Amino acid sequence: MKFIKRLLILAIICITLGVGTIFGFYLYLKPGLPDVAKLKNIELQTPLKVYSADGELISQFGEKRRIPLTLKQMPPLLVDGFIATEDSRFYEHHGVDPIGIARAAFVMLISGHARQGASTITQQLARNFFLSNKKTFSRKIREAFIAIHIEQILTKDQILDLYLNKIYLGYRSYGVGAAAQVYFGKDVNQLTLSEMAVIAGLPKAPSTMNPIYSIDRATTRRNVVLDRMFKEGYITQAQMDQARSEPIVSRYHRTEIQLYAPYVAERARAWMVHRYGEDAYTKGMDVYTTVNAKLQHAAQQSAVDNLLSYDERHGYRGATAVIWKPGQTPLNANQIVEKLSNQPTYGELVPAVVTQVQHQSVTVVTKTGETVALNWNGMKWARKFQTNSSQGPAPTTAAQILTAGQQIWVQNKATTVAATADTAAITTSHWVLSQVPGANTSFVAMSPDNGAILAMIGGFNYTQSKFNRATQSIRQVGSGIKPFIYSAAIQKGMTLATLINDAPITKWDKWQGTAWRPKNADGRYGGPTRARIGLARSINVMAIRVLRLAGLDYTINYLTRFGFKRSDLPHAEPLALGAGSLTPLELVQGYSVFANGGYAVKPFLINKVDNSNGELIYSANPKIVCNDVCQSQNPQAKMQVALATAAATATENAPANKPLPPIAEKPTLEQLEQVITPPAVRYAPEVISEQNAFLVRQMLISNIWGEPGHPYGTGFRARVLGRHDIGGKTGTTNDSKDAWYTGFGPNIVATTWVGFDNHRHTLGRTSFNKNLGKNQVAGGEYGGNAAQPTWINFMRVALKNTPEQPLQIPADIVKVRIDRATGKLSDHDGSSSIYEYFIKGTEPTQSARQVTSEQKFDTETAEELF
Repeated sequence: MKFIKRLLILAIICITLGVGTIFGFYLYLKPGLPDVAKLKNIELQTPLKVYSADGELISQFGEKRRIPLTLKQMPPLLVDGFIATEDSRFYEHHGVDPIGIARAAFVMLISGHARQGASTITQQLARNFFLSNKKTFSRKIREAFIAIHIEQILTKDQILDLYLNKIYLGYRSYGVGAAAQVYFGKDVNQLTLSEMAVIAGLPKAPSTMNPIYSIDRATTRRNVVLDRMFKEGYITQAQMDQARSEPIVSRYHRTEIQLYAPYVAERARAWMVHRYGEDAYTKGMDVYTTVNAKLQHAAQQSAVDNLLSYDERHGYRGATAVIWKPGQTPLNANQIVEKLSNQPTYGELVPAVVTQVQHQSVTVVTKTGETVALNWNGMKWARKFQTNSSQGPAPTTAAQILTAGQQIWVQNKATTVAATADTAAITTSHWVLSQVPGANTSFVAMSPDNGAILAMIGGFNYTQSKFNRATQSIRQVGSGIKPFIYSAAIQKGMTLATLINDAPITKWDKWQGTAWRPKNADGRYGGPTRARIGLARSINVMAIRVLRLAGLDYTINYLTRFGFKRSDLPHAEPLALGAGSLTPLELVQGYSVFANGGYAVKPFLINKVDNSNGELIYSANPKIVCNDVCQSQNPQAKMQVALATAAATATENAPANKPLPPIAEKPTLEQLEQVITPPAVRYAPEVISEQNAFLVRQMLISNIWGEPGHPYGTGFRARVLGRHDIGGKTGTTNDSKDAWYTGFGPNIVATTWVGFDNHRHTLGRTSFNKNLGKNQVAGGEYGGNAAQPTWINFMRVALKNTPEQPLQIPADIVKVRIDRATGKLSDHDGSSSIYEYFIKGTEPTQSARQVTSEQKFDTETAEELF
C-alpha cells in the first residue's frame, strides 16, 4: 500500500514537474512565438500569370507553382488520403496528439527506428508557415505551441484548407492543385484514386517519392497510402485492390501555355516588377495584355515562315554537328534520343540525326524518337551556302546535301489544299530539311486609335535569343522615313502634283574635298515627276529634293511630332534616305499618325491587372483619337484635344528657324480654361492636320496600287490582298543591311524588319534555283521581297473578316483633274490626265495648256526649283 502511495506521489511530482517545465518553456519561448492570428488573412504565394486580351495564357512567372483551391473544390478521397496517412486523429486532437506521440515512441522503442511521424497536420502547418525544417528540440517545442494556438483560432476545415494549399509536393509544386497539374496534367477533380494516393504520399519525401523521380518508390508509397485509407475505413477492399493494380503514368507537365508570345510575356513581367516590385511574383496577380491571340499567332507564323524562306534561298550552311563519321558504329534510336536530349527545340524546328541516305530521300531520327523520311521536295532547296550573295549549284541527289551521322534540323510543315465546290480543304504535313536562320526578324502591330499593341515578335525564337528587336533594336529605317519627309513638305505647301526633279544629285563638300552623289536604287532617272509617284516608287533623289523644299532644320523639328527623338535624326540630307535610326515600335508609332488622321498615340501593352481575388487593381487609360467628326459631336472633347495638342506642340524646342505652322486654329485662353477637371477619357493630341495625313495615306496607297500609267509602287506585292484601303512603304538601307515594310489597314498599323544582328552582314542576293521553278525570289534582297511577305500574310489574317472601307475624304480636301506631265489643270479626258486630291487653296489654277516651254521643269535648273 505504501508502495502505491509513493508511486502516486512520484507520478504527481513528475506530472507537476512536466507541466511546470512545459509552462516554463512556454514562458521562455512566448516572446518569440509568431502571431498566428494572421493565418486568418493569409495570402498564399501564387505566381504571376500573363494573358492575352482575350484571356489566353501566355506565361507564368514565380518560383512556386500553386493553384489555390477551397476544401470544397478538392475531392473528398484526396483529403481522406492525407488524413489517413499524415494524421489519422486529426479531428480528435487539439493541435498536438499525445496518443500519436506515444504510438510513435513505442514503435521506435520496439524497432529501433522512427517509423511513424508524430507531427500532426496542424504542426506541419505551423512548421510550413512559421518555422524551418531544422530538427532541434527547441523547434519541436515551438512547433507544438504554435499548433495549439492555431487550433484555437482556426477551424479544422480552415487548417486543412491552408495545409493542402501550402504544402510542398515536389517539382516546384505547392499544394494539391499544382501537384495534380505537375505530375498528371489534370485538375484535382479528374484524378483517379491511384493518383490521389500518389499525391497524398508525397509529404514524406516529395523530392524522392514522386513518380517523375522514381516510379518504384512512388508505387510503394502509393500502396502504403491506400492501405492506410482502407484501414481507416475511407475506401473498400475492392477500391484498394483496383487502385493498387493500376500502373502510375506520370511525366512533368509544364504550365499549359495557350499562346506562344514569350517576348510579350517578358515585357509584361518587367512592367509588373517595375510597378509592384518582387511581390509581383508571389501575389497571384493576373496581368492582361493588349495582345490579340489570333493576331499574335498570325504574326508569329508569318514572321518565322518568311525568315526561314529568306534563309533557305541563300543556301544550306551544313550540319550542326557530326555524331558519327563514315566507318564508325552508328547510334541506335535510343542513343540518338539521349544524344539530342540537351538540344533545344526552336519552335517548329526539331533537332534530328540522319541515319540513312537514299538517292533523293533520307531517314532521320528526331529528338522525340520519331523515325521520319525527308523526300526530295523537302530538301531540294539546299544549295550550298557560300556567302550571303552567292550559292552553289542546285543539288541533284540527297548525298550532295546530307551524310549519315549528321545532326540537322527538320520541320514538320503543313500544306493545305484549298477547298473546291465539291471538296473540303485538306491539310497534310510532311517533314522537310531546315536550319536555324543566320538573320533575324521582328514584327509589331498596334491599334492607331489608342496605341494598344496587338501583336509583337521580338525575334526568330526566344530560346535562341531573348533580345527583343521590336522594342530594343535601333536600326536605320531606310526609305521607311520618306513619308515623314513628304509630310513636312506638304506642311510647307507641296502638293501631290508638285513636280520634283528625278535627276542625279552631286553635292560638293568643300571642307573635305569630296562629293556626295546619292543614287536611285535602280540607277534610272525619270526627270520631273509628281510627288505622289516619287513616294510610291521610293525615288531617292526626289526624297532629297523634298527635304530641301521643307528645310533640314524644319524637317527634323517636324519629325519629333511623330514621337521620334531628335538625337536619332542626323542633321544631314541623308536623313531623307533613312539615315535616322529607330526601333520598330517607334516606327509603327509614327505611321499610326498617318493611319488615324493626324493624332499621336503612345504604344502600351498592359491593359489591366487583377489581384488574386480577381479584383481590378490597375486599368490602362490611354489617350484615344477623337477626330473632327468626334469633336463636332462633343464640344468638351474638342477642348480636351486642343489642350493635349497645345501641350504637345509646346514641348517642341525648335532650332533658330521659322516656327512650325499651327496644326489647326488654337482655342483662346478663355476657352481652354473651361476645361477644369482632368477628363475620365483622355484624348490624343493632333500633331499634323487631318488633310496632311490624308494626302500621305494617298501616297502610301499608291505604294501598293500605283496609278494608271504608273501601276506599280515598291509595295506592289500587297495587291494580292485585293484591297484598296491598305497602304504602306518599303524600307531598305545601304547595302541591304536592313529590310522593312510598314503599313496600315482598317484599325491596324504594322511594321516588320529583317536583317542581321551583326551590322557587318548584308542581306545579300540570290541566284535562280532551277530546282524550285519559276515561283521564287531571285536577285537582291530589299524591303519588298525580304520583309513585306510577313506583312502581307499577317494582314491576310488580320483583315479577313473586315469589309473594305470606303474612302473617307476630310473637309477642305478637293479633287481636281490634272495633267500627268505638268501637274497643272487639265480640261480634257484621256490617258494624259488624272484626278488628284489637294488641300483646298493649294490646287493648281493654271491650265497645262498655258504652260510654256520656259515654264516647264528644266533638269538643269532643278536644284533651284526643289
